[in-house]
Amino acid sequence: MEQSIHRFTDLFAQLGLPSDPTSIAQFVRDKQPLSEAIRLPDAPFWTQGQSEFLSEALAQNSDWAELVDQLSLALRAPPHAVASELKT
Repeated sequence: MEQSIHRFTDLFAQLGLPSDPTSIAQFVRDKQPLSEAIRLPDAPFWTQGQSEFLSEALAQNSDWAELVDQLSLALRAPPHAVASELKT
């Protein structure tokens, strides 16, 4: 499998969010757990632009898609299982 050209920190920067590892871990903790019934782009905490970016990344299977999937998994994990496993 090909390595993504982007890093998790790049995804957060692309979304206009603080992108340092501490801020990423805090974001995930604050938003967990995201219900399996909600598609990541449809989560209520995204702006319209963020939601559109996430939807397009997944629909087009872009080079961001792997990181979007990683974020989705992190947000759906139990609240205590998080940040140390995120590949920033």
